[in-house]
Amino acid sequence: MNLILLGAPGSGKGTQADTIVKEFHGQHIASGDLFRQEAAKGTELGKIAKSYMDKGLLVPDEITIKMILKRLSAPDCRQGFLLDGFPRTIEQAVALDKALAQSGQDMDWAIYIKVSTEELLKRLSGRWICRNCQAPYHMVTAPPTKAGRCDKCGGELYQRDDDKVETAKKRLEVYFRQTAPLIEYYTKAKKLLEINGDQNISAVGQEMLSKLKQAQAQKKGKKQTAR
Repeated sequence: MNLILLGAPGSGKGTQADTIVKEFHGQHIASGDLFRQEAAKGTELGKIAKSYMDKGLLVPDEITIKMILKRLSAPDCRQGFLLDGFPRTIEQAVALDKALAQSGQDMDWAIYIKVSTEELLKRLSGRWICRNCQAPYHMVTAPPTKAGRCDKCGGELYQRDDDKVETAKKRLEVYFRQTAPLIEYYTKAKKLLEINGDQNISAVGQEMLSKLKQAQAQKKGKKQTAR
């Protein structure tokens, strides 16, 4: 299957991406990792992407699309893939659909892990890190034994600016502003599978796999009927 995984920061996309790949054996393609790999190789696209990343800017659609399509053309993607972090805009989604159509493929499903804003803020703003050993903690799901101190080395725990409530709110505002049109785009195409991300990790994974299998079975049934 050719899949897209959508979800806000804190939705647990990384964990669920692993679940999907283990079940369906497709290639997991995370745009952020791809940018870093291409930059490390020193490719032309990688150098351009790095020039934006070094300034803390978003890589332009044109560069992102070229890099993703180059990766999708590799032989190991012929049996299916999972896109994570792409597309982020309607322009990227349209370019992806056109490129897949030209190679006789299409996008099967866009999986949206929907989590309430309240829950996302709780997850994002609860993270603290040890100044000495960088061990991560979460005040809700994985708190330290002694408040403010690392269980491993006794170092002081601190919160990065990126993990503070106000920063988390801004990150979510940007994400939802970008993603709302994509949700509508894939809903209209009847390719959106919405998953309740407020559940625990295991329940989210089970619901996601169940809906994927059900949707794919229905799709195959329609194709056979059409014949």
